[in-house]
Amino acid sequence: MPHTRLDLFKNPEYDSGAAWPKRIIWFYVNACIFKTSLLPFSSFKTFLLRTFGAQIGKGVVIKPCVNIKYPWKLRVGDHCWIGEEVWIDNLDEVTLQNHVCISQGAFLLCGNHNYKKTGFDLITAPITLESGAWAGAKTVICPGVIMHTECVLTAGSVATKSLDAFGIYGGNPAVKLRDRFIEEA
Repeated sequence: MPHTRLDLFKNPEYDSGAAWPKRIIWFYVNACIFKTSLLPFSSFKTFLLRTFGAQIGKGVVIKPCVNIKYPWKLRVGDHCWIGEEVWIDNLDEVTLQNHVCISQGAFLLCGNHNYKKTGFDLITAPITLESGAWAGAKTVICPGVIMHTECVLTAGSVATKSLDAFGIYGGNPAVKLRDRFIEEA
């Protein structure tokens, strides 16, 4: 098999959806307020996210050490939980509907590269977590994935394809383990 050199520096310019001054200011806000444990207050974080263009519902909890690439590409519904050290690498739109839980260390990854081309072209796709979806600790959700209503991705699993409503998924790549039945409290 012939060896082909990837040309990483001729990749087409990615459009983040914001001018460079906004991106630079957000970089420092994210580093100093979101990615630290010194300011644990969700209300201030939701205010800042809205200021930078995110749509944030009511009752949203954002724990310490969260990394959000571009808030202007983030939509969060009501009563969502974003756990410690979650990384939302939203090169494309990320939508969290109502009552979504993203546990500690989860990684939402909207971009990848085309390894078949010498230009190593960037490929992006949106991610959606529908109402009641739960991404367990240290999970990875890949570009284009939809976690449908009330589905669960178990700790340490990798979702490379969309997950059915009320399904419980685990593994790498994640496969359906069983159906989710929710009991009334």
